[in-house]
Amino acid sequence: MSVEEEELGPGGKSLADYPSYEDFLQSFVLPLDVAFLGDVHLCHMIVELGYRGSREGYSRKKFDAIRQRIEERKRAAQAMLKTVISADYNFEDRAMRALQQREESNRTGKMASIIYIRTHNTNGQEISGYIDYSHRLSTEDFTPIFQEKILFVPKETDLSFYNWETTLRKGRNSPNYEVLPTKDGLVFRNRRDGKTMNLDPSANSVGENSSRTVVETDVYISMIIFDHYNRRRV
Repeated sequence: MSVEEEELGPGGKSLADYPSYEDFLQSFVLPLDVAFLGDVHLCHMIVELGYRGSREGYSRKKFDAIRQRIEERKRAAQAMLKTVISADYNFEDRAMRALQQREESNRTGKMASIIYIRTHNTNGQEISGYIDYSHRLSTEDFTPIFQEKILFVPKETDLSFYNWETTLRKGRNSPNYEVLPTKDGLVFRNRRDGKTMNLDPSANSVGENSSRTVVETDVYISMIIFDHYNRRRV
């Protein structure tokens, strides 16, 4: 069962919409249940034990934990809705324009872009990596990047990182993507809708709800953007 399914009551109503745990349990109770059992508390126990809705049941602890998770995501989403930093800038380089065009949608969660960048670090070493753009936007100040004071470069904490001189190789999951190594290379699975993105340029398709864009740039050795339009699991 997906996270989104866990957070829904009857008719797709969010758990956050129920004033209390008892109201949530009652939403599953049918008139036939009351007529047969004769006790509304027994009807609630049926839901708690998993005979209505979630197969694992819904304890008060689980209900409260999911409610808290929903509220935390709402607060995070509100924080992401702050003023788009790049809105008033005019960029000559296409790489910067590409970042600018995707900033708002990646901040609001409409899009989850993965950006491949190959460039040089401050030591002159060639590095490359795949970056979860939404995650980086939410965890660091992009003002100096959009002011073109510093470059937007891969880090060892990104989805993947490789130093071509030292052969240092790193990779880790992000809040938006799981890294899935395969015999043909890396595949990234979107945590929100479970869709995968195939990075192989010879593949017929990047993946459902996804696209691949090669950006011509004078700033980086190369930049390729994989855009994914978020969808909930169905």
